Amino acid sequence: MRLPVRAVLGRVFRNVALFFALLLCVRVAAAQDTYEPPGEEIVVNLAAGRVVIAVVKDAIVIGTLENPIEAETHPPTPVILGSARVGVVLGAEEWVSLATKRDLARLSRELPSLHSHLVAPSPHLEQAQGGTEAADIEAVGQGLLERLNQVAKLLHGRVELPENEPITELVIADYLIGYGPEVWQLTYEMKQEQQKGDYWDTRVLRPVYLQFWPPERGQPRTLVEFNYPPENAPPSLLDLLRQNDHRLDMMEKSDVKMAEVAGRFLAGESNKILAVDAVQFLRAALAAISTPQTRQTMILIGPETGAQWILALPPEPGRPGPEGERPPDAPSLMKPPSSR
Repeated sequence: MRLPVRAVLGRVFRNVALFFALLLCVRVAAAQDTYEPPGEEIVVNLAAGRVVIAVVKDAIVIGTLENPIEAETHPPTPVILGSARVGVVLGAEEWVSLATKRDLARLSRELPSLHSHLVAPSPHLEQAQGGTEAADIEAVGQGLLERLNQVAKLLHGRVELPENEPITELVIADYLIGYGPEVWQLTYEMKQEQQKGDYWDTRVLRPVYLQFWPPERGQPRTLVEFNYPPENAPPSLLDLLRQNDHRLDMMEKSDVKMAEVAGRFLAGESNKILAVDAVQFLRAALAAISTPQTRQTMILIGPETGAQWILALPPEPGRPGPEGERPPDAPSLMKPPSSR
């Protein structure tokens, strides 16, 4: 949805998703090489949908499915960060200046270069991985934090978000030599401090790191899933399997191998599933619970072969940016201020 704006910054409303339409009075930021004049409109578009990760016998399989809540919503898109590491950005992913017809930030495209060298690993990361690998994960998280703060510091009006709602998430899956497969979720929350009147300083807080793989000893080895926006998220693929969802039930009954793979996931035995079977199952399952128009991606990470695309997105059509023009029939963001 396109949101109404107030005198300085649009209020953030919630329906099925977090979505921004921001009217900003912007100062020159020391860390930025751009200046946005007063009255500049900035739209923050979401990467929304689900990310399903299967750590199987011989690979990590990552499938994504978009939640097309708006015309400008992005599908969650895997980004190759190294030979055996992939990241997926969720939430506030694209920050667009309408006046200059270009992106202020496009986090999924920038992610491979957002690698801070000014960071020491957190204690919990050291315990989980060891010093070198921990510092590398922390450097990716810190690099994204620094980029988020470069654009978030332009926000000087009050932004109303649900309590503890992250503005952005980063999911990382990889293979580490001597450690094995791992899956992390980094969540970024935003904090504002009122300075004078309706003028606020905005910053994004240090990310919270949660490790989802490997599971604790004795816990099932099965699908790991992330959804954005988290509010009113649909049932996970694993829950749909448990509920004998008719769409998945039909898929399983049509193919003995699909039924076998589903049974392994339900039994917490994903380490007994071959990558070729996991890919076939996830592609069929995600297609079964979506529409033909819903965009999907899939990528596989092998411990020896590294990251390999199974299903990539087609090239994007022209979007607001240095090279493109905003479509003439695109919804207008020029709406009158709303009152509380």
